[in-house]
Amino acid sequence: MTDDSAPVRFDTKIAVLLRDDLQNWQRLNVTAFLVSGLGTAAPEVIGEPYADADGTPYLPMFRQPVLVFAGSKELLTTAHTRAVGRGVTTAVFTSDLFATGHDEANRAAVRAVKRDAMDLVGLAVHGPRNAVDKILKGASMHS
Repeated sequence: MTDDSAPVRFDTKIAVLLRDDLQNWQRLNVTAFLVSGLGTAAPEVIGEPYADADGTPYLPMFRQPVLVFAGSKELLTTAHTRAVGRGVTTAVFTSDLFATGHDEANRAAVRAVKRDAMDLVGLAVHGPRNAVDKILKGASMHS
């Protein structure tokens, strides 16, 4: 017999790092955009579809928690360098994306700037727990 209420310790971690000077609507928007790509790059993070007691179907969601952190612009740059160096699954959101209106324009805005010159406002990573912890070193849990 298994205990469905027992805590699960995942081997991997999903984390979002947001720049600490964003407005509330920006924090929510950036988080939503950043995590939207993780399931396509790492399908194992997606659980099974949901259904209520009436049988109404709902979409599957991540099978593990998404931890949200905050940090300075400098910390985002450092974390990005660490993430790229460790080769973990990474999504980025730059300040330029607040002025675009669709996916093609978003990709063009990111493509127009060299990696070291990006004005990052958010970063999402998925990878081994210890690697993600090292990438986010110095960040604090978002309040």
